[in-house]
Amino acid sequence: MTDIDLAAGLTTYLREAWGDDVEVSNLSQSTAGARRTNVVFDATVNGTTRRLVATIVPHGETIINPIEAEAAVRDVAEKAGVAVPHVHLVRSDGELVGGPFMISDFVEGETVPRRVLRLVEQHGIGELVARQLGESLARLHAIDPASVSVPLRRHEYDGPPAVAALKSLRAAVDALPQRRPALELGLKWLERHLPDPPERETIVHSDTRNGNIIVGEDGLRAVLDWEGTLASGDPMQDLAWPALRMWRFRNDDKEIGGFAGREPYIEGYESAGGTFHEERFHWWKVEGTARWAVGLAGQTMAFLEGRVPSIVMAASGRRVPELEWDLLMLIRP
Repeated sequence: MTDIDLAAGLTTYLREAWGDDVEVSNLSQSTAGARRTNVVFDATVNGTTRRLVATIVPHGETIINPIEAEAAVRDVAEKAGVAVPHVHLVRSDGELVGGPFMISDFVEGETVPRRVLRLVEQHGIGELVARQLGESLARLHAIDPASVSVPLRRHEYDGPPAVAALKSLRAAVDALPQRRPALELGLKWLERHLPDPPERETIVHSDTRNGNIIVGEDGLRAVLDWEGTLASGDPMQDLAWPALRMWRFRNDDKEIGGFAGREPYIEGYESAGGTFHEERFHWWKVEGTARWAVGLAGQTMAFLEGRVPSIVMAASGRRVPELEWDLLMLIRP
C-alpha cells in the first residue's frame, strides 16, 4: 500500500458518499488487526471534525465475509442495541485505498488484552464488562437472521450446528501432518456428547473475546471484528468462545476474558432475553478449544510450507500443546 495515497483516496470516497467537501487529515495506522489495515483519521465537513477509522482488506487477502456483509450485520446489530462502531461507508471497489473497505466511527478505549485487564482491574469494572458483553450477545441472538440483506457465511457442512462443526473439525484434524492423540480424544468426546440442536438458530459473531472488544473506564464500548460472522448457528457457540482459557491471559481464575467469572456474564445474557444452556455451552467450549488448537497448527504449517512468511504465524505452533492440555482438562471425568 506504499504507492497509494490513502488521504486522497479516502477524501474521494467520502466526498462521493456525503455529497460535500471533505478534508481528510491526521492519518495513523492502528495496531489492531492482523490481516487487515485499520487507519484512524480525521474527516472535516463544514467545520465539523469526526474521528473515523477505515478498515481495509488488502487485495489478495482472504475474505471470510464480503465487506458489504460485515457492514450490513454491524448495522443490524447496532439497531438491535449491540455496542458496535457506526458504519458510515462501505465499498467493495476500493482501488484508491488498496482494497475493499468500510469507514466507521472511531471508538476510544483499550483493545489490547493485557491493557484491557489492567484497565478493568484499576477501575473495578470486570463484572460490569462481562455483564455488558452478555447483554450484547443476547441482543445479537435476538435478531432475525433473515433481516441481514447481504448473505453471510454458513457452516461448511450441512446439518445442525454442532454436527456441522464436528464434521469440519474432523476434516481439519485429519489434514494435520502428524497425529495428535489429544485432539483425537477430544473428537471422540465431542462425538459421544453431541448436544441436541438449539431451539432456535441465531446469527453468530463467532469471535467475541478479550482482544476483539473496546473497553473504557465506563465498561464495554464496542464489539469488533465481525468478519467471521455466521448467518445461522448455535448461540452457545458465541457464549462459550470468550470463556476459553486462551483468552484469559494468565488470569485463569476469571473464566470470561480474564476479567470476570461466569455469573455476571450469564446474568447479563439472560437479563437481555437470552437463554443459557449449560450442556451446549460446555460442548462448544470443548469444540472451540480443539478448533483453535487446529487453527494454530494450521498457521504454523502455512509458515513452514512457505505460504505465509510471518514469524507470528511460525510462533503459533508453540500454543498447540497448551490448548491440548486445556482440552484434556475440559473433558476429564
